[in-house]
Amino acid sequence: MNSMIYKKKGPLAVFLTPALLFMAVFLYYPFVMNVVNSFFNITGLGTAAQGMNTPWYQNYTKLFTDPNMAAAFGNTMLLMILTIVFQVGFALVLALLVDTIRTGSQFFRTVYFFPIVISATALGLLFNLIFLYDGGMVNQLLLKLGIADANTLIDWKDEGHYLFTMFLPVMWQYVGFYFVIIVTGLNNISPDIYEAAEIDGAGGFKRVRYITLPLLHNVLCTCLVLAVTGALKVFDLPWVMMGRGIPMDRSWLTGTYMYEQTFNVGDVDYGSAIAIVIVVLGVIISQLVNRVLKEKEY
Repeated sequence: MNSMIYKKKGPLAVFLTPALLFMAVFLYYPFVMNVVNSFFNITGLGTAAQGMNTPWYQNYTKLFTDPNMAAAFGNTMLLMILTIVFQVGFALVLALLVDTIRTGSQFFRTVYFFPIVISATALGLLFNLIFLYDGGMVNQLLLKLGIADANTLIDWKDEGHYLFTMFLPVMWQYVGFYFVIIVTGLNNISPDIYEAAEIDGAGGFKRVRYITLPLLHNVLCTCLVLAVTGALKVFDLPWVMMGRGIPMDRSWLTGTYMYEQTFNVGDVDYGSAIAIVIVVLGVIISQLVNRVLKEKEY
């Protein structure tokens, strides 16, 4: 029966062609144009190129000498590590805990997933209010508890705290996303396996170590790929909170710096080069993760 279905190519083409055209127009064509634009001198959106750069690869060499790009790359790599440890790690812990609850688990699933449905712009504005120097919730709480006074309030966007202030809402928002993926993976594990392990005398920790985690291997691999590639293109929330790299151009991420160069500075060709680097890094890192954590069949 299946062989008969796949022999009929017409229906497959009808369903696949629109998707292919959509990807060609809105994904592959813009990517190719970005590659081309990165070699030309383009000083503004909608303006014609003023000839090819001399040398043609100057935007790519500039990436290695631009201090702001170095800061953006370093911050993005740090964010990538934090997403693995805190987003995926914390989501795994929450999923394991919720999976042990027999009644009311749906409530916790809704609560943990809720932040992901909130607009990133709204979250950025919310956390800006929370971390305000004068009147912000955090500083007001420190005053009430006597931990700080009017002269020792913390500027949460200064050189010592900007990374914490920028990364915290990003971490918090996407924990629920990975939580749902992991919970779905847990639901696909047969209860019979746990019952057999319990009969054999395996405790809760051993069941997690030798049954749950191995059977979640492919799910966790997917989460890690999404986390590391997502860190490369994070834009909206950090841009709302730390627009234009404050303080002193130190809070740039690859996504925010690309936007700044393209839309605010008008250095379109350099912004295109940054975009190409983001794509290439995403492909390379995702392939490395897949190679290190090869999918397993059980």
